[in-house]
Amino acid sequence: MSGWRPGDRKADTASMLRVDQAGEYGATRIYAGQLAVLRANCPEAKLVARMAAQEERHLRRFNALMTERRVRPTALQPLWNVAGFALGAATALMSEQAALACTDAVETEIDRHYGEQLAELGDDDPELAADIEEFRAEELDHRNAARSAGATNVPGYPLLTAAIRAGCRVAIGLSKRV
Repeated sequence: MSGWRPGDRKADTASMLRVDQAGEYGATRIYAGQLAVLRANCPEAKLVARMAAQEERHLRRFNALMTERRVRPTALQPLWNVAGFALGAATALMSEQAALACTDAVETEIDRHYGEQLAELGDDDPELAADIEEFRAEELDHRNAARSAGATNVPGYPLLTAAIRAGCRVAIGLSKRV
């Protein structure tokens, strides 16, 4: 007899994978937009390139898990392609610090999101939980590096980051379902 009882629920790992893969894809597109605009040798571009490489690794892992588990990607991926690149390019055009504030905002929201997922997962899927824990730590490193490099110094920081965080929450909600 299993330990399941009426009222027990298992985490929706398919939805989690779909939204996490979409988020990592969006992050790679944001960084691509920033790198297309930032001066190649500026310190911010070097920092962004390092973070982009980690996001690519996260994306490859979620792609592999989705394939193994036969989870379909979000139908909104073409939108996240364009929106992510546009957000990255727009913030980099504003300033190097605005590009970093974008990272700060996105990673703050991703930390919250991954924390919620870990709480929902509990002991249901140790493999996925381990990946999320590892990636969450790296996302927090990205946020902290962006702050250390001047993200909070951009004029309008609270407004800019609040708008980006709100957009992230919308993207997360849509990508879970669509």
